[in-house]
Amino acid sequence: MIRNVISEDVVDICRIYNWYVSQTIISFEETLVSADEMQQRIQDITSQGFPWIVVEQEGNLAGYAYASKWRPRPAYKNTVEATVYLDQKFLGMGLGKNLYTEVLRQLKEAGYHSVMGVIALPNEASVRLHEKMGFEKAAHFKEVGFKFNQWIDVGYWQKML
Repeated sequence: MIRNVISEDVVDICRIYNWYVSQTIISFEETLVSADEMQQRIQDITSQGFPWIVVEQEGNLAGYAYASKWRPRPAYKNTVEATVYLDQKFLGMGLGKNLYTEVLRQLKEAGYHSVMGVIALPNEASVRLHEKMGFEKAAHFKEVGFKFNQWIDVGYWQKML
């Protein structure tokens, strides 16, 4: 079941996201995000009219997706960045595709023109998901992040709505 985020989801969203923070290069954050901070982030995004949705599987919150402003300058107002995170227990079940499908539908309905996916590399699963959803690689930045004592490349994938 896919639905809009509610405040009761915050703890599960933190659990999912903080695994990526502490265990992977996928998030460039280095400290765990508190429930209060995550609640503020959700409020900031949804109060601007951007979607933040979750997917439930087997009675558990299995993942989430949202979109946000891509860049602050006014001329970028029709371009957004979209993000999907899944609980590790629910990978490979098509939930990322389902979340992305719904977020992209909402963004198109809202009149956005372009969606960016930002991927820390290497990340074959995320690249595969984005390309399955019709995103095309638009840029590759070498060694722009540094986490876990290693340099990390970042790729931008773009989809026109």
